[in-house]
Amino acid sequence: MVNYNDYKEQLLKDPELKAEYDALEPEYDIINAMIEARKSLKMTQKDLSEATGITQADISRIENGTRNPSIEMVKRLAAGMGMRLKLEFIPLDQKEKVSIR
Repeated sequence: MVNYNDYKEQLLKDPELKAEYDALEPEYDIINAMIEARKSLKMTQKDLSEATGITQADISRIENGTRNPSIEMVKRLAAGMGMRLKLEFIPLDQKEKVSIR
């Protein structure tokens, strides 16, 4: 049986798939940060829902990638976990630079 990381590494050898994956990296980073923060506090989605007033269903949709939360919603989620949101702009290296229009 292949583990997830090995499977992901194999898939990302395809340049087209890797480009699509890289384009979604910020979304995955937000999702992973949110899940890790919630779990580190031993909070369930229901606990976070009660702390924020955001429905558990919406929290689930955010965590599974089927809902894109607004910055305001992510700030509410952070506050519900006793945290604040920090957003960073990180320079691209030369290989990553692309024109966005």
